Amino acid sequence: MDETVAEYIRRTVLKIPRDEIRMMLQKWGFLSEAQLQTLNFNQIKDNISQEVVQLCEENSADIKQAAVLDIIYNHIYQNKRMWSVYQMKKSGEELEYFDITDFKKNFKRRLRSALKNVTITFKEYEDNAIWIRVAWGTPYKKPNQYKPSYVVYHSQTPYVFISSSVLKSTLPLLCQALVVASNYHDIREMDLRSHSLNSLKDIVFKRYSQNFQTCTPKPLQGGNVEPENADIRIVEENRSEKERIHRLNQDVFGSGPQPKLEFAQYRLETMFKSDPKMDVLDKKEPFRCLVKFSSPHLLESLKSLAPAGMADAPLSPLLTCIPHKARNYFKIKEKKGLYRASFVSP
Repeated sequence: MDETVAEYIRRTVLKIPRDEIRMMLQKWGFLSEAQLQTLNFNQIKDNISQEVVQLCEENSADIKQAAVLDIIYNHIYQNKRMWSVYQMKKSGEELEYFDITDFKKNFKRRLRSALKNVTITFKEYEDNAIWIRVAWGTPYKKPNQYKPSYVVYHSQTPYVFISSSVLKSTLPLLCQALVVASNYHDIREMDLRSHSLNSLKDIVFKRYSQNFQTCTPKPLQGGNVEPENADIRIVEENRSEKERIHRLNQDVFGSGPQPKLEFAQYRLETMFKSDPKMDVLDKKEPFRCLVKFSSPHLLESLKSLAPAGMADAPLSPLLTCIPHKARNYFKIKEKKGLYRASFVSP
């Protein structure tokens, strides 16, 4: 076994939490159960990694098998990477039969026609997701296994999730190979990024659904006891207002958990309106600005604004439409002009 392969396997094992090493090696399937029985998982991880390397040497592991172990690790710990969403388009509405063998063959052929020194590894999962790992080299250097690109493609959908390497020049090659292999004609970034791959999937696959509630919720007991001498009309008005806010919030956000987005970016463009006689603006150009919101959990933060009394209910559509409109550039008509917005989220 090549020394670079042995070192890569050793480093991959070292990344895995010790109590999960056996589980990941079983998922890998490269080592037999009898070989796994010989491993002492109670020792320090460095010793475990050395023993795993010795067993892999017995099986003559190569870099492709080592790359599969890396894919398994990144599939389980996918939130450690930053994912971007790309959408592909066909020239027409025709549907074609998807063949995984043809997809792999065409992807490899297209990528290797542009760059010979690449390592391409595939792994399929039960949810029709194809995980692709690409380690990039140069015409004169072997692929760098420590800075690969990861692609998650759900067959028969136009959506691709990419966690790219630091080499930005490789992204066009990757996109071209995806378009050719999947029989599409165009691909573009959707300005939607996140560490949470599952949240991105919930948004683009419309798995995020609202649970509309039309009944009036029961007021909370205990913490909201009103003073005995309080005006009954004020008490009733406060209770009705809380119930109204809760109902509107449920209609907008639903009762389920929100997709985890950490950053939203608005690109706004609107025309000023003024009296022509005042001639405030010499040029009829739109006003443009960039507005950014960030939070550990942006949508949950927006959901809590109205109940906390920090915003009026219902919230502006510019805020509440994020999980529904982030899939495409869109336009919202407001009283003061035309707003164009797109979203970005890590």
